Amino acid sequence: MAGFYRLLVATALASVLVGLTLVGALPLRVSLYAQEKSVKPGINDAFKNPDINKYLKTFEGESREIYQQRQKIVSVCGLRPGMVVADIGAGTGLFTRLFAQEVGPEGKVYAVDISEKFLAYIERTSREAGLRNVITVQGSDVSPNLPPHSIDLVFICDTYHHFEYPFRMMTAIHKALKPQGRVVLIDFHRIPGKSSEWVLGHVRAGQEVFEKEILSCGFRKVREEKELGLKENYCLIFEKVSSDQEESPKSGK
Repeated sequence: MAGFYRLLVATALASVLVGLTLVGALPLRVSLYAQEKSVKPGINDAFKNPDINKYLKTFEGESREIYQQRQKIVSVCGLRPGMVVADIGAGTGLFTRLFAQEVGPEGKVYAVDISEKFLAYIERTSREAGLRNVITVQGSDVSPNLPPHSIDLVFICDTYHHFEYPFRMMTAIHKALKPQGRVVLIDFHRIPGKSSEWVLGHVRAGQEVFEKEILSCGFRKVREEKELGLKENYCLIFEKVSSDQEESPKSGK
């Protein structure tokens, strides 16, 4: 009888070990939905009722290098007439309106933001500019709320560090993209001893961490754009890969 109980215990332990092994072997993105805690609580509080005039000066001011290099940034996106683009964290719509001109009346630009006031401003200014291909979408903390497999290119400018649930958000973006759809990411260099105190206090992590997070959600890095003349920011381009494709960065680009 003792031998029987020892066999029973051994079998149970073996089953547990096999289960743990299988769990450990699962792709990282499968476990991402378990993420429950915000990585930066309260970072988006200011956008619940934003002062539009204040943010116009911030987002579209001549002192912002993103604004200075806006045409070059649009160029590296490689947009063509008829494409469908999502501007995630569209803010005052600076790039939304530029993208809308590039994709033309046959294309679409989804302006995604968590702020109703920003979206209302984008809708009004797009209409005034005669841009009928702009669609405003109120996103959530965990999703851009876009139709699945509908987007050619997702643009995330100085917004990724505002994602409170980055894994869930990037997984939702992955689902919204068409096969081989791309993500253009622009965010702040965060380098202790070099970056400003504002960046060090506001941006939770640097380029290497953000890259790893995005790669773990079913993307591969295509290239880094270093010819934009950006000093405070970096620009990375990623491509959606399916679950059976290698998720490591492409070489030689």
